[in-house]
Amino acid sequence: MVFRYYSDVRRTSIALRIASLIALLGFPACYSGNHPGRIGSAAPDFTVQDSDHKITLSQFRGQVVVLNFWATWCPPCMQEMPDLDRLYTHFEPQGLVVLSITDDQPFKVSSYVNTSSYHPPVLLDYEGKVHQQFHIVGIPRTFIFDRDGKLIAEAVDRRVMHQWLELLSKTDLHP
Repeated sequence: MVFRYYSDVRRTSIALRIASLIALLGFPACYSGNHPGRIGSAAPDFTVQDSDHKITLSQFRGQVVVLNFWATWCPPCMQEMPDLDRLYTHFEPQGLVVLSITDDQPFKVSSYVNTSSYHPPVLLDYEGKVHQQFHIVGIPRTFIFDRDGKLIAEAVDRRVMHQWLELLSKTDLHP
């Protein structure tokens, strides 16, 4: 009787391991999404609203795009916003666009924008569709696309100025 119990446990354990392996191996094949997964991949297009009008990512082809996901309740996000603003102001004449996208509540976003003198466009992703499209599970999260719309860099946490400049050194922008 004891032998049968351990035999059943062993079979169950082996079956679970096989099922886990199949799930892990099958997961990439089951994935169906359009997000920048690898350096060199194309930027997925989207359309969202800023304070005045709709903005589509593809309208910025020909420019270097920094796509930054953030929220007003996120201290690291708020800490990097001044650096993003300085980058935008400095490199805009060379073709840099910083798009700051949030799924935060509009009144909180407008309150921040109105009191901070933040210059880059702030995009409202009301329904979180762009966050889902880019698989955003933590913020701040930033994607940098070259003038051809290809992903050239990605940042998963807060950046400071020298880190931003290092990421942008992969573009044709000149400090």
